[in-house]
Formats: sequence, structure tokens, C-alpha cells
Amino acid sequence: MQNDENIAPSMIYAYAALSEGVPFANGAPNLTTDIPVMSELSRANHAPICGKDFKTGQTLMKTVLAPAFKARMLGLSGWYSTNILGNRDGEVLEDPGSFKTKEESKLGVLDHILQPQLYPELYGNIFHKVRINYYPPRGDNKEGWDNIDIFGWLGYPMQIKVDFLCRDSILAAPIVLDLVLFMDLAQRSPQLRDLGIQEWLSFYFKSPMTAPKLYPEHDLFIQLMKLKNTLRHLKGEELITHLGLEYYD
Repeated sequence: MQNDENIAPSMIYAYAALSEGVPFANGAPNLTTDIPVMSELSRANHAPICGKDFKTGQTLMKTVLAPAFKARMLGLSGWYSTNILGNRDGEVLEDPGSFKTKEESKLGVLDHILQPQLYPELYGNIFHKVRINYYPPRGDNKEGWDNIDIFGWLGYPMQIKVDFLCRDSILAAPIVLDLVLFMDLAQRSPQLRDLGIQEWLSFYFKSPMTAPKLYPEHDLFIQLMKLKNTLRHLKGEELITHLGLEYYD
């Protein structure tokens, strides 16, 4: 890798890990394994990679609610999100440059789930705003507040308010533990270690990684089904389809 001042330190760290054959999962929104050469290095050294920016609080709620709106064909005109937190994460995100990468990972979720290009009348004109506010007295406590403007049959307007009071580290810690186990499993599995990108672990990330021509899935429930089916496949069990064909034999 060339010595380039534009290369982020986190990307150098990812390069070092993959060069040593160590799986790499990125819990932050910064660039690490986002370029093709990293995917190639991951496959060559059997060191799995899987995404960036853990999906914990507010974005977790978006990946639950947005699929419900789409499933019932409820339109969305606006989604305003603000976060209040006082830990190191909140302090770092005070910097506009640091917030920019976080903002992009948060904003992209709705477009991928709702597919406005397919449903322009319902989702083609969404005003989506994200704010993060550093407030030291909160410490590790985090509050995600959302105002959601939706519309239903005959364009009738409605609103949903969500106030998620949570602890940042308590939500993130189980994700770290799961990924340590699953990345180790992927590296040990002959069926997975040559893939490089572990798309089946999208369940845990705001910005999942996929193979070049695969659409990135953000719907939490589809992500969970992919994770379960991958594990069932590794165990040689039948995949979950919900067709219930065994009852018609």
C-alpha cells in the first residue's frame, strides 16, 4: 500500500489485520475495508470482513419501522432524528468531519429499504434529517428521538413519535461478542472463508458489505433471515422458507 497522507489510519489498521490473516469488523463509520483491494486481500488471506458502523439505537429502530411502512404501503414525507449522548462517541461526533461519515451511514438506510425509485409516490420526496448533540451530563446514556410524518389511504397525514432511552455500550457489547464468534466461525468454515465479505452478518451494521453486484439489504428482518439460513446451511439443515411444504407431502 502506498504511503498516502489521504489514507485514513483506520484503513491502515484494517490492512495490517487482513495482511496477518485476522478477520476485521468495523464498529465505526470511518473508511476501512471499503475499497476493492481490501476485499481481494480478505479473500486471499481467508480473513473475513463484514461491514461498518454497528446498528444499535436509532438506526435499529429505523430498520424495524421502515420495513413495516413499506409492507403496508404507508407513505413517508419526513423523518427527523436527533441524538443526545455524552460519551466519547458524542464528543468525537461534535467534529463536522466525523459527523459527516456518521450522517451518511444513517441517511442511507431509508433509501435502501424503501426504494424510492420503485415507489416514487410514496417515498420519492422524503425530507430526512439527522442530528447528533453532545451533552456531557448524559455520559453513556443515549436518547434517540424521532418524529416521523407518514401518510395513508387518500393521502391522509399521520405522525409517529419515538423516544428511545438507552445505553450505548450495553447495546453495542453483545454485537461485538456475536461478531467475534461468527467471524471466527466464518474463518474456520471452508464454505465461507474464501468469500471475504460475509454479507450474512449485515444484521449488525448500518452499512453492510456485499459482493459487487448484490443489493445491500437493510431490512432487519430479511437480514436476520439471511443470518439464520446461513447457519442452517452450515449445519446441513433445511433453509427456512415458510412455504410449509412438509405439510403437503
